[in-house]
Amino acid sequence: MNTVLLNNRPITPSKIVCIGRNYVEHIKELGNELPTEMVVFFKPNSAISTKLSAFHQEPLHYEGELCFLYQQGKFTAIGFGLDLTKRGLQTKLKDKALPWERAKAFNGSALFSEFISIQSNNEELMEKFSLELLINDKIVQAGDVTKMMVRPDKILVDLQQFVTLEDGDIVMTGTPKGVGQVNAEDVFVGKVLLSGIEITRATWLAQ
Repeated sequence: MNTVLLNNRPITPSKIVCIGRNYVEHIKELGNELPTEMVVFFKPNSAISTKLSAFHQEPLHYEGELCFLYQQGKFTAIGFGLDLTKRGLQTKLKDKALPWERAKAFNGSALFSEFISIQSNNEELMEKFSLELLINDKIVQAGDVTKMMVRPDKILVDLQQFVTLEDGDIVMTGTPKGVGQVNAEDVFVGKVLLSGIEITRATWLAQ
């Protein structure tokens, strides 16, 4: 089983729960309809990787996200995640009203920074979390909790109505505008910030 780091110690998620279409500007950039309820899909543990691939049967696209680690009934840690997508295949599947998993849940489709412990019961604090994704030192994505259509506390409540979250599971909360294609040799830097101050980051060289 693949692991992620929480405060420099390994954690094994049983699954990754992903929230789609959670930023209005990202919905617009892909030409999708605004959802009337939370969009949810899953990635298996086997999707977790430390290698950023530019190609997996077709060119891959990046989506930077704020991610939360679940333990003992609440979100206990935050990290940066990359949701890799086969955009061409996803478009074909959507056109046929078929599930997305073939385009989203493949091996190597989820990368994460180290997770850092947080106080998730502090609503004011949660609103101060933001993300940045830089490619070759240029910011391509930036977003924060206040711009989410469904915020982390509501995401957790809604998920618990229909799925059992195990300790160590990861919830990816959606991506802001600025998604695009991964190109080999590009340097990706994903950051999580609290009140504008970086608290964790990850660096990947696309291959």
